[in-house]
Amino acid sequence: MSDLAANLVGSAAALCSITSFAPQMIKIWTTRDASAVSLKTYSLTVTCFVLWTGYGVMTDAWPIIVANACALAMSGGVLAMKWKFRDR
Repeated sequence: MSDLAANLVGSAAALCSITSFAPQMIKIWTTRDASAVSLKTYSLTVTCFVLWTGYGVMTDAWPIIVANACALAMSGGVLAMKWKFRDR
């Protein structure tokens, strides 16, 4: 497989991972209701992105670092809003 094809597939995967959190973040922020979000699931998801980002750093793989750090920020935002709006 060519490097270009691999980079295109990786970029598309990263974009999908990152943007998949946006609708949920927007909904939680506008409704101030995170009751539908599973704390356990998002805690595991955030842990996953922390580990993948760490792996990228250890292997010096910047596409993995960037993609997973961005996804970590998005999923971390959902998790933070879950905690912030938990009593509503």
